[in-house]
Amino acid sequence: MLKLAFYGKGGIGKSTIVSSLACALASSGRRVMQIGCDPKADSTISHLNGERIRSVLDLVRTKGDDLTLEDMVRTGTDGVVCVEAGGPVPGMGCAGRGIIAALETLERKGAYEAYKPELVLYDVLGDVVCGGFAMPMRKGYADAVCIVTSGENMSIHAAAGIALAVKNFQGRGYARLGGFILNRRNVPGEEEKVRSLAADFETEILGDLPWSPEIQESERRNTTVLTAFPESGIAKSFRSLAERLRNRGGDWSKC
Repeated sequence: MLKLAFYGKGGIGKSTIVSSLACALASSGRRVMQIGCDPKADSTISHLNGERIRSVLDLVRTKGDDLTLEDMVRTGTDGVVCVEAGGPVPGMGCAGRGIIAALETLERKGAYEAYKPELVLYDVLGDVVCGGFAMPMRKGYADAVCIVTSGENMSIHAAAGIALAVKNFQGRGYARLGGFILNRRNVPGEEEKVRSLAADFETEILGDLPWSPEIQESERRNTTVLTAFPESGIAKSFRSLAERLRNRGGDWSKC
């Protein structure tokens, strides 16, 4: 089982990318689980025709240990197994608590044994890497961290901060830095900036995703671009990136 955690600046398109990769992997016959690690609990809606599922933290609050795997997990129309960690009401408690509760509860309830995913993708909130938000990086949860960035200065700054945190955690047996995914915003010098960032951290650009109007239209339809526009250029880019991540995963999981 290959487990990848995706981080990046808020608004960089991370959830769209994770959902599209999950769909690409599922459509190629892989068993994929996507875990949304954001209090908004909306990471998986593109697999469920826009429907939000109840978060694990909400279920823990209302059902306690009586909750079942069927309460927490839904399989999307594209075959992706969907889970949302959730979080507290804004301003009331630590949002990282939702991630800790969700991952520990899924493990305790035997989710991985029951659904037997070949790949687990964590979609982690923004660029926060402290407390509960570092949970997916911990040994046993993720094999590698993939960081989504554009060439915009704030995005580069956030990506560098995440990469530094991953490198520091790595010494304690946490997940390793897998590399960067360039989600283009067509700013000047974009590719050069991200290549320089990757070189600074002695890693690579895993994928280069062009800006695409099909992405916006697929989000309007509450689905992924692979479902809405399966023959589009951007869909092919996601399939290529998904296959590369799967092939690279053997190296990451051995570390």
